[in-house]
Amino acid sequence: MNTKIEKYGVKAVQRPKVKATKELDLSGVSGQQIVKSETKLALRAHAQTFKKLAYM
Repeated sequence: MNTKIEKYGVKAVQRPKVKATKELDLSGVSGQQIVKSETKLALRAHAQTFKKLAYM
């Protein structure tokens, strides 16, 4: 359990594990499009991080 939160007087509770209910088929043209669009989002969201990693 998370004991860090208990320092502030909040009781930590056990949460159930959520299983994935959907599977993605990434083969084929539609799968390639999903991978490309998610990659673009990640690159856009973390542009500064990738820039810093490139100059290490």
